[in-house]
This record gives sequence, C-alpha cells and structure tokens, in this order.
Amino acid sequence: MSDLVELLRTLHRIHRQLGDVRERLERGPRQIRAREANLARLEQSLTQAQNEAKTAKVAADQKQLQLRTGEQKIVDLKSKLNAASSNREYQSLREQIAAAEMANSVLADEILDSLEKVDVHQAAITEAQQNLAKGREELAATQKTVREQQSSLETDVGRLETELAKSEENLPSDARDTYKRMTRSKGADGMAPVEGNICGGCSQMITPNTINSLKLGKLVFCSSCGRLLYLPEEKVMGAAGGKRTS
Repeated sequence: MSDLVELLRTLHRIHRQLGDVRERLERGPRQIRAREANLARLEQSLTQAQNEAKTAKVAADQKQLQLRTGEQKIVDLKSKLNAASSNREYQSLREQIAAAEMANSVLADEILDSLEKVDVHQAAITEAQQNLAKGREELAATQKTVREQQSSLETDVGRLETELAKSEENLPSDARDTYKRMTRSKGADGMAPVEGNICGGCSQMITPNTINSLKLGKLVFCSSCGRLLYLPEEKVMGAAGGKRTS
C-alpha cells in the first residue's frame, strides 16, 4: 500500500511542478505580447498627439494670416480715408475701419486661445514621447528576462517529463490507461488527495468504502469528478500506526 500511495503522491507532485513550469514558460511570450500591444498603443497615442498639435498649429497660423490681412485692410482703408472726396465716403470708411478693428480684436483673442492649445498639445506630445520611451524600455527588459529564463525553464520541463515517465512505469498496467487519459486532458487536475473525507479536487464527500479501498492500496477514482485519488502522507501514517497498535 505505502509504495502505491507514495507513487501516486510523487506523480501528483511531478504533474503540479510540470504544470507550474510550463505555465511560467508560456507566461513569458504572453508578457512580451502584452508589452508589444502596450507599445503599439503608446505609438498610436503619440501619433494622435502629433496630429492634434499639427492641426492646432495650422489653425493658429491661419488665424495669424487672417489677422495680418485684416491689419493690412485697415491700413488701406485709412489711406482711402485721407483721400475721401465727400463726408458720406469719409463716414463709410470710418465705419469699415471700426468694423475691421473689432474683427481683428476678436481674431487676436482667438489667436491667443489657439496658441494656448498648441502649447497644451505640445505638452501632450512630450508626455507621449516619455511614455513611449518607457514602454520601449519595459519591452526590452521583459524580452531580456524571458530570454534568460527560457533555457532554464525548458531544461526543467525536460527533466520533469523524464522523471514523470519513469515514475509512470511503476503504475499497475490495469490502471495506466485510465490514469494517462485523465492526466493527458487535465494534467495535475487529473489527481487529488483525500482531505478529511472529501475529494481535494471537487470537494465532494468520499464514502467510507472508497477510503477503505484507498487504505487497501487500490486505485480509486472520485465518483464525482473522476480524479485519481490518493491518501495524503499524514493519513497513510495514521493508518499504518493504527495497524501496528492493533
């Protein structure tokens, strides 16, 4: 009994270790992909900030051009004012100058607002550039870490797979196929210890007959989840101690 229980416990330990190492091995590429996706978002944010800044700058430049045109218009109107041949023409020119000056005043305010927007967008570009630089550093650091760990993890996978195959050779032949099918589809979740009187995998109650079968060294699968059950070390020791007492 103790040899079989120890074997099952060893198999479950190897499966859990193997699952952990494989998950760590797969985690590295996932982390790199996440960093790459983040970098793409940061690049897009920078491009958007640059486009918005460009649009704001063009708008400010157009308003400044309009202001210069308006100022030249006032100069021309004042020139005509000095050459006015009648009071009516003189009054009309004065009204046009006043309207042009009002329009230029409004335009000057709009230009100040536009230039402030340009500054805001420029600050956004600077921030986006800093975030992008940080994102590139994080990607490079993640790639370096993954490369450094990859070889070691692959070695661990190979070692554990070899250890698992050797241990599986000791399984009784009548249960090997069922065990293989369970662990092939579920890995470490294909096995579970009995914790108290429940399955450590699905938390369903284990019958006394099932526990007795385990104590007798039989291979038992949980009737609820199908996991291969085994007694934890303390349970085996307790069972052995009780036997010696009797």
